[in-house]
Amino acid sequence: MERTINQYNIIVDKARTIFHNKMLDYGSTWRVLRPGSLLDQLFIKAKRIRSVQNAGEQMIKESLDDEFLAIYNYSIMSLIQLYLEFTDEPDLELNEALLLYEKEVNLVRELMKAKNHDYGEAWREMQVSSIADLILVKLFRIRQILDNSGKTISSEGIDSNIKDIANYAIFALILLTENNNT
Repeated sequence: MERTINQYNIIVDKARTIFHNKMLDYGSTWRVLRPGSLLDQLFIKAKRIRSVQNAGEQMIKESLDDEFLAIYNYSIMSLIQLYLEFTDEPDLELNEALLLYEKEVNLVRELMKAKNHDYGEAWREMQVSSIADLILVKLFRIRQILDNSGKTISSEGIDSNIKDIANYAIFALILLTENNNT
């Protein structure tokens, strides 16, 4: 488990740096996105990953690593949006956004530790393509929950699904890193 946590933290550091730099470039413009719009951003990234995996080639030379990092960051932003709600104007300063980002990162990491303990790191035996499929399934589930006005009968809510997506993205990145080093 310690190995996983170290690998996880290295990838989160990369994602945090990207988030920080995008905040410097664009500010908190992402705050105007409604939940469905952020979901669509996640969906676009997941569909691109699947398309590249299926085709085996790509026209735009962005790595799958970049796409999984984007999925992670969009997931964290989505969690922030769930609790703050979207706005009509960018309203977060850099330091406030980073504090909110860190709060959600820590909650997602704690969930990973708990689930990883209970599931025995089963994800290490998975293919990256299966993880991409699971992300898509979670996104379709979230869409259905949104269509049901956010209500569920016996299922996890939107936030739980988004946290799972964030963790799946990190797991995929760990596997991609290990596969590139072997």
